[in-house]
Amino acid sequence: MTPPDAPALDDRFPKLVQDPSLQEALRKQTQAVRLARGEYICMEGTLCAHLALVLDGTARVYKSGAGGREITLYRVHPGESCILTTSCILSDRPFPAFAVAETAVEARVVPSGTVQQWMDVHPPWQRYVFDLFASRLDTVIATLEEVAFHQLDARLAGLLIEAHARADGDIIRATHEQLASDLGSAREVVSRLLKDFEHDGIVELGRGRVTVTNRSALQRIAGNR
Repeated sequence: MTPPDAPALDDRFPKLVQDPSLQEALRKQTQAVRLARGEYICMEGTLCAHLALVLDGTARVYKSGAGGREITLYRVHPGESCILTTSCILSDRPFPAFAVAETAVEARVVPSGTVQQWMDVHPPWQRYVFDLFASRLDTVIATLEEVAFHQLDARLAGLLIEAHARADGDIIRATHEQLASDLGSAREVVSRLLKDFEHDGIVELGRGRVTVTNRSALQRIAGNR
């Protein structure tokens, strides 16, 4: 059963539970899981045994290079699922990246065989999977475009603007290493750019945090992307 403090499946996935037969299948054939922050969900090269329907928390999907540098491909938020997991289940291929619980995560998991079976017998599930592919493909292409074509200072400014919009006030809780992973860059490079921003009065830096002091300046820099 879903833990009592977890959001209901009906609230997070309303389109799936509109179909009575799929709603019943979701309740009977999925299992509640609870993952701690930092717990790995999938490792590169492993086969995916389940697909998680995230009810609460956030997971990060990323690639890691030979030198240990990481780049975030996308995040999985409440009401979403991992498209790479879906692809691997449907194609019976190993997971090509890493997925980790960025916060504590509550989810319902669908066994891999059930994921494939539902594609044939539940049209709403099939539409959900296709929509998931479309939306995530857009996200990954946008990430590739950012890395390939846009200057790093503009990308960093854009990332800080997005994080500032989600923050409670002007303080962004993130380390230089976390920001570098999101950008696919080296921590040293991001730290240097942040210090430049601080010198220009755009941000103030602290341990594990970045305080935005001039959002309009960030927006001007991000506009150069």
